[in-house]
Amino acid sequence: MNKSISIRDLGTKDFKDTWDYQEELFKGILDTKIKNRREDAGLETQNHFLFVEHPHVYTLGKSGDLSNLLLSEAQLTEKGATFHKINRGGDITYHGPGQIVGYPILDLENFFTDIHKYLRLLEEMIILTLKEYGIKSERSPGETGVWLDVGTPFARKICAMGVRASRWVTMHGFALNVNADLGYFDNIIPCGIKGKAVTSLNVELGMKIVDEAEIKDKLLKHFATLFQAELKSEVS
Repeated sequence: MNKSISIRDLGTKDFKDTWDYQEELFKGILDTKIKNRREDAGLETQNHFLFVEHPHVYTLGKSGDLSNLLLSEAQLTEKGATFHKINRGGDITYHGPGQIVGYPILDLENFFTDIHKYLRLLEEMIILTLKEYGIKSERSPGETGVWLDVGTPFARKICAMGVRASRWVTMHGFALNVNADLGYFDNIIPCGIKGKAVTSLNVELGMKIVDEAEIKDKLLKHFATLFQAELKSEVS
């Protein structure tokens, strides 16, 4: 089993270009697994973790409801945003500047074969990171992601998640609002959940800007511990 994970920060990158790159890495892992089974080659599969920040974009999961996008095509253009229907789980979400997006592309057979455990560990990584800033966050029953003040009228989501998995290989991932413009969430019913607010870490901390590089370091620290992985940084 290969528990080494290559870490790459793509900076600001178009959503579709990043999706294509994810698919390339995803297919590379699947091809290795297929070759191993056909030829008993004993080849190690690779694991990747991408950080990225996207220009304004709305994405809709494969089982999502298009009516949760509250903008027309013309209005999307006016706001400088794009829209993509994609192959992850979950409904609609927003990505944009000030948001840390993470895409782990892992062969879970290198770690454990349990997709629910995988999602719970990603949530735990976020929960532990926010705890370092004095923010108490938690899971909301039946709703993937990380929330604040669950079970109260003030419940609000700070991190969305949606993944795809095939033959235990993962793609897509999480989006943590750090310095996000929350106004863009007004144009959707986030994750298809009505009546729930969205928040960002800078709002919760009462700060204009939170150091995103510091957040990434903390996320990776907890990720490595939770997955018992060895992280290797690569230059993009």
